[in-house]
Amino acid sequence: MNKIFTIQCGDMFIIFVTLLTMGISIQTASAQNKLYSPIPLTKFTEISDTLSNQDIPTGQGGFARDYSVNLNKGDNLAIDLSSENFDTIITLLAPNGSTLAENDDGPDGTSNSLLFTRVTETGTYIIRVHSFGETGLGKFKLKVTKLQEVKHKNH
Repeated sequence: MNKIFTIQCGDMFIIFVTLLTMGISIQTASAQNKLYSPIPLTKFTEISDTLSNQDIPTGQGGFARDYSVNLNKGDNLAIDLSSENFDTIITLLAPNGSTLAENDDGPDGTSNSLLFTRVTETGTYIIRVHSFGETGLGKFKLKVTKLQEVKHKNH
């Protein structure tokens, strides 16, 4: 329900509008929350997906696709990103949004990415898949592996 109140002060009218402005503000905030929604990774496995121009613009001419994953302090991860369509970059963002680790080209000399890291705090992390500059879009494979500590037997 919108209400408009007017007060006359000499030759000027002051108009007060209530609820209409509040309604617009609430709708705007609601729409903004729907814009960014990382894809949840619930299992540590390999997935196949596609980077497209419908994903997040990077500001460098390319696009990024984000995945959220819940991690615990002390987890050791290997994140492997490969594509035959574009030069990959993998970024791990901490719960506070800062870049924890990033890799462009893996150790095999290709344009695929491989990242090893240890998690320092429990929380929801973002794994960001993106291309180098404007190198392209297309299919990719993302594999997230939680590494296990090898225990040696004492002889």
